[in-house]
Amino acid sequence: MIRLLLSLLVATAILNCGGPTIHNPAAALQEIGRSPRVHLEAMDLLDSSVGLSDSSYQELMQRMLWTPGYTNDARMAALIRLWSVDREGTIRTIRQRLPRLNNWTWLIELCAWIANEDIKELHEALISSWASTTLLVKTDNERPECIALKKMYSDKAIADLIFDSMLAQKKSWKQGYRTRCWELLHRLGQRDRLIALLAETTFADDDAFFLDLQRAKEDLGIVPLCREEILWIRELAKPEYDSFWQEAISALAQLDSDRRVSVEMRDIPVAVSLARHGGPTAFSRSLSTMVRGISDATDNQKHYTETEGGGAYDPQSEMLRSHLGELTWGDAAALEIALAALQVPQVRAHLFDYATRDHVDETTEYGGVIALDNKGRFEILEFEPKVRHHDLRFNASQDMFDAAYTALFHFHFHAQKFRNGDHAGPGLGDKNYATNTRANCLVFTFVDKNTMNVDFYRHGNVVIDLGTISR
Repeated sequence: MIRLLLSLLVATAILNCGGPTIHNPAAALQEIGRSPRVHLEAMDLLDSSVGLSDSSYQELMQRMLWTPGYTNDARMAALIRLWSVDREGTIRTIRQRLPRLNNWTWLIELCAWIANEDIKELHEALISSWASTTLLVKTDNERPECIALKKMYSDKAIADLIFDSMLAQKKSWKQGYRTRCWELLHRLGQRDRLIALLAETTFADDDAFFLDLQRAKEDLGIVPLCREEILWIRELAKPEYDSFWQEAISALAQLDSDRRVSVEMRDIPVAVSLARHGGPTAFSRSLSTMVRGISDATDNQKHYTETEGGGAYDPQSEMLRSHLGELTWGDAAALEIALAALQVPQVRAHLFDYATRDHVDETTEYGGVIALDNKGRFEILEFEPKVRHHDLRFNASQDMFDAAYTALFHFHFHAQKFRNGDHAGPGLGDKNYATNTRANCLVFTFVDKNTMNVDFYRHGNVVIDLGTISR
């Protein structure tokens, strides 16, 4: 009898040595940051007390799949339980949440589980998640979403799967998904196939997404590369921009075939502006002539270079001559227009006034767009950000993007202090912005109270220091 009592005491001590007894398993399951033992034990208790069919219990487990603070072991235990009682609901939840998942290790496990269960209904969620870029892997083939898709389908079928899925989703609320497919197919080397799609396909009358892209290819010779270019095209394709679109067609018709090949969306406002105000030789001058004029205007200027925060440390990398092999007609035309704008006293006065207000405001950077009005006069459109993070960041508003679709340049200031020459030029975040928007950008940096350095930059890490302007 004594020996039996001792055995029971030892067994009780072993069961309780991991921590206190759980009195309220539902509350314990909601406490993030607890050990997996607590969450697993809480689920065991709820399994026996309320059962897996209980809707409140299922909601708790669904929350575990996405809420930060749970271990992967606990998440997987919840997922397996949910899958055993409500497959359709689990698929629906994963489809909604997977593309926004930002826990990398859980993403790896979840994608592997989807592949092992062969849940082909989740191929759209996997594609949508895969389309978001990450620095955590070197190649797209290493992405967990790609690995899962290849396990469920064949390696060679993946591009077809993405392509067909993109074409099938015609509903307006699926346009974001189509855009992500478009970007992913470009990353996978399928651009020629996308160009052929627009050239050879007769799209349904209600497929506005592809009809707009097809119209841009036929009228402007442009096939977009990324989300922002797609949004740009689809905005300009609206009826209210019809006159601008027609002007773009006429302006681009003045370019020879070699120049037309390199035209991008950022070149459209430049071409329209030149057609309106550039004179008879605006489209016929040789690139070498244009570059020579830009060089004469910038080579003897005082230049300043970003030396912190991801900028280019070599001043030569921001000189015009360092980018001669990359310059297109659109680049040269944009640079000429920028230099012309900076010679206008009213433009400089407005920029310095706006930059000084930015200097006083320590909650954000200021920015906006530079455009030409109908009379050929440069105008500075101010767009202070609605979201303010800190004095080293400018958050472009949607109002600014709307104005920029027909404008020449996006711009912002580095005005944290008047002697800010060490931060002249675009930083890493600015370069990423140019890569994502594929816009022509300018950054103005105070080097003293009465002088600002000016840099032009665009995607492809092209940065050209235009020298300085004075108050």
